[in-house]
Parts: sequence; C-alpha cells; structure tokens
Amino acid sequence: MPNAFLMNYWPTISCALLGMGIVMGIVPLILRPTVLAKLSHRWRDLHHTHLKPIPRVGGLALAVAFLGVELLAMVMWPGQTQKLPVRWVVLLSSLAMFMLGFWDDLKPLGAKRKLLGQVLIATAVCAFGVEIQQFTVPFSATILPLGGWGTLLTIFWLVGMTNLINLIDGVDGLAAGICLMLMVLLAYVGHQGGSFGLLASGMAGALLAFLWFNFPPARIYLGDGGAYFLGFQIGLFAIVSSHKGTVFAALIAPLFALALPIVDTVLAILRRGLRGLPIFRPDRRHIHHHLLNMGLSRRKVVLSIYAVTLVFMLMGFVAFWSHGNLIPVLLGVATLILLICAGKLHFSRNWFAVGRVVGNSLEMRQEIQYALTLMHWLAFEGKRAHSVEELWMDLVFAAQRLGYNSVRMTLADGERAWQQADAASSTHRAVHTLQGGRFGTLELKAVVCLDAKYGAESPLKCGKRFCPCVSSAKVFEIVSELLAEGWVKGLSALKMNETAPARFDDQPAVAVNRPHPRHSIFSNSAPAPAAHRQPDISQAGTSR
Repeated sequence: MPNAFLMNYWPTISCALLGMGIVMGIVPLILRPTVLAKLSHRWRDLHHTHLKPIPRVGGLALAVAFLGVELLAMVMWPGQTQKLPVRWVVLLSSLAMFMLGFWDDLKPLGAKRKLLGQVLIATAVCAFGVEIQQFTVPFSATILPLGGWGTLLTIFWLVGMTNLINLIDGVDGLAAGICLMLMVLLAYVGHQGGSFGLLASGMAGALLAFLWFNFPPARIYLGDGGAYFLGFQIGLFAIVSSHKGTVFAALIAPLFALALPIVDTVLAILRRGLRGLPIFRPDRRHIHHHLLNMGLSRRKVVLSIYAVTLVFMLMGFVAFWSHGNLIPVLLGVATLILLICAGKLHFSRNWFAVGRVVGNSLEMRQEIQYALTLMHWLAFEGKRAHSVEELWMDLVFAAQRLGYNSVRMTLADGERAWQQADAASSTHRAVHTLQGGRFGTLELKAVVCLDAKYGAESPLKCGKRFCPCVSSAKVFEIVSELLAEGWVKGLSALKMNETAPARFDDQPAVAVNRPHPRHSIFSNSAPAPAAHRQPDISQAGTSR
C-alpha cells in the first residue's frame, strides 16, 4: 500500500519538494544585508501595517521555483505534460504577469497602466486558445458553448483573480497562506489534468517555504510581482485543469475558497467608488485592518482568517466532488458563516455601511476629490522643494484649504506647528505616525461642522465669520489619510536620505532643474492674493 501511494504521488511530492528547496535557497540570498539595502528602498505606502522597511521582491523566488518545477515536470514526466503550445502559454504568460508586478515594485507604474498590462496579458492567453469555451449547467448535462463571451469571461476571470490576491496582501503571511490553500486545492483538481497539477503542487511547496520568511513578523513580502504572479496562476490553473472545456466545477472550487476575500474586495470597491476614491487605491478598512484595530496581534489576525478560509476551501472540495450539485446547500452555509463572522468579529457595521454612504455620496465625493487633488499637488511639490521646511509650508497650505485649523509635524530635529487664528475648539483629532516615525508624526485637528443636509448642526461661527471646518467625521478621517499620504510621497520625491529619519533642514541630494527657493506656492516677485496667501507658520520648537 505505501509503495502504491508513492508510485501514484511521487511526481507530486517531488515537485513540491523542489519548489520548497528553491525558495529556501533563494530567499536567504535576497535577505543578505548588501542586497537588502538595495531592495528595501520602496517604503512609501501609508496603508501597509509593517513598521520597518521590508523587501517586496518575494515573487522573484516564487518565479524561479515555478521555472524549476516546470523544467522537472517536462524532463522527468513527459507523459504527464500537456500539449506543448498550452504549456508555453502558461509559462510565458505567468512570467509576463510577474514581470509587470515586479516592475511596479521597482518603479511604480500607476493603476491604469497596470490594469492595461493585465488585460493585454489575459487577451494574449485567449488568443493562443487557452480560454473558457463552454459551460456545464448545474444539475443537468446541458453544455452551453460560450463563443465570443468565453473570451470576455476568461479575461475578466484572469484579471479579477490577479487583483484579488493583490488586494488581500495587506498583512504578513495573509496572501501567501491563502494562496497555499488554493494551490493545494488546484493540485487536487488538476491531478488528472497533467503537468498543471504538478505545477500547482510545486507552487504549494514553494509557498510553504516562503511562509517561513513571510509569516509574522515578516522578513520579506510578495510584492506586486508575487501577488500578480500567484493570482494569475490560480485563475489560469483553474481553467487549464478543467476537463473537456467544462469549467464550472473547476472555477467554483477556488471561488468558494476565496469567499471571504471576495466579499471584502467587493465592499471595498463599492466603498471607495461611492466616496470618490480610486477603486484600486489601498486603504486601512479591510477585514484584517478591523481585526488589528480590535487589538489582535498580526499572528492571531492571520490565523483567524486562515481558519475561515480553510472552512471555505473544504466547501470548494465538496463542490468539486459533487460536480456542482451541492452548490445551493454550500452557498447557504457560506452565507451563514459570513454573517456569523460579521457579527462575532465586530466589523458588520462597516460591511453594511454601503447603504448609509449612498445618501451623502455626492457631497462626500466632491470634498474627497478636492483632497485627492491637493494630495497629488503636495506629492508633486516634493520635486520642486529645496528643503523639508518648504514642503512643510505646502502641507500647511493644503490643510488650511481643506478646513483644518491646526497642524503639527514632529521630525527628528524638532517640530513645527500652525494654528488658525481665533479658531474654535477642535472636535476631531488625527495622529499619523508615518513609516514607523521615519517620515515624522503628523497631528491634524479640525472642527466637524455639519449642516442639515448631513443630518447635523450648521457651521459654528468664529466672531463675525465662519470657522474653517470639515463636513463630517468620515470625511475628516479620509482626508487626514490623504494629507498624510501626500506628505510621505512629497518627502520621497524630495530624494532625501532613504534610511535616515526626516529632518526639517534636509535638502535633496541633487537640486538640478529645481525652481528658485520660494516662501509660498506663488511667485516671489509679488505677494500672494490676500484670499489665497500662505498661512503664517510658527515654530512650536526646534528640538524634542
């Protein structure tokens, strides 16, 4: 019996061990101090939960493991490999998706360019004949040919899975662990499908080894390259592992396993769209952020989500075993589990807040889009500023335009503060410790003065004029994050020392083609108009 088991599963075990060994060999090389110093430079995302710079190139080790496993499967078990064209399509398209994300890790491309690249790669896959061609109707033997709709469905599936894995990669070990479960599921689904079951096994082994370095506290991250690579492979393996082109059971299994991330992502897209934010812009309102805010450690957060995902993955196995016949029962159980999680983990209010956002969406969108414009302006001003002191003045100007009445920034060499004259007592306060304090600590205060259309009081008055104010508490929270993000991006554009904490007297390493020093955003030859003049800035202290 043991010999029969080894004979049947020896290729699967060998591929898993090879993937594991390659990752265990490559990641320590990446973590060498000399390499680490060059790869840890991109540390500008306000929304990640880590407190120190960590390399975002873990996808490189996974890509090399994928190549090694593919070579082993092709040489050692040629009888279990698919037709040559399909194998090359899977190999080259997966590497192309990895390169797109890896390029973004090294030099940000922007959401539109990345989405265009993803669509082009998915379209190329369809052009070479790897697509969803027909669909089996559940509870019957009816097979529906999809024709041109199959191409559109394939592109949507591949691009959606690619971005879904990237969106859940927000806390140490989360995306890698979920992808490990999915690769195990796909290895089973593709066990009769040739080399792609072996590839899924190899990637499962590689991810198991990667979690040794990625589990909290993480020493390396997947990065966009790794997340894109894994998400695209999960979608692609589900298609090519299906039998005779009927993909219902093969697609529904990973959908069940990803039920929790899918619900979280859909609500995130709705939340951002209704508030006027780019739908691919990261935020700190995902499920794992709620759990962190509840006081759970990163390990407990990851293990909690693992447990729920494991339950859904077992449902995926059942869906595949039953050829889709138990889908209604499984959907009912999945819905019940999601509702229980929403109640027990205390994030149900945020999940079901979409309806409340719709009511004041227009007013909220206008204010947030104005804040987005000022955030991009502040980030661009970092390329023009001659010192951090000048960028601080721009930050104060942006905060004043957005209705804040107090701003305080603490850096390594002291702090600066500005406060609106005759300001009313602030009702809301936000403090952002930026990049573990390396980019400073920003404190913002404002009066939230709502009028009747927001369901609250009219703006307060300061003497004979209205106080500067922010329209609502939710807008205050979002706009405060945007100002903090603009400050981080502005400092990064200033090309300051990448490792040392920021100081007010920091200057760019290269000041070529920068404008002359300025004391406001307006021309030095004439004072700014009274209505738009840069606010007076007082130094609250020169040392801590």
